[in-house]
Amino acid sequence: MPEAPAEPWEYVLHIPHDPRAVTVSRRTLRLILTAHGLAALLDPAELLATELIANAVLHTKGPAALRVRWSGNTLWIGAWDADPEPPEPPCHLAEPDTETGRGLALVRACTDIWGWQPSSRFGHPGKYVWCELMTA
Repeated sequence: MPEAPAEPWEYVLHIPHDPRAVTVSRRTLRLILTAHGLAALLDPAELLATELIANAVLHTKGPAALRVRWSGNTLWIGAWDADPEPPEPPCHLAEPDTETGRGLALVRACTDIWGWQPSSRFGHPGKYVWCELMTA
């Protein structure tokens, strides 16, 4: 099995406002992580990216982007969307038969750290919702 990469890297996938973009983002992430020898992070990273991008596509009206960055022993996954409003707080008590409302609760439960920030600090409209996974 290849070792985790020592050099930092970053990828950005710009996606249209289209529900199919969630699948495209997940598959692209799988290719990136596999190519960089980070197969051990595939399952949690795919789950997290899927939740973040699905929220961006389902709850906003414009384009979105998946940003994936590796540095040291940390994988950073972020979803950008054009809506500057903060995400709804994670709902850990969602009804079991509801189809929505658990995405950020899953992110909170499956990641080492997560948050959101307005992307205006980078000179762009909208926001990033992000999380980090660390290797041992």
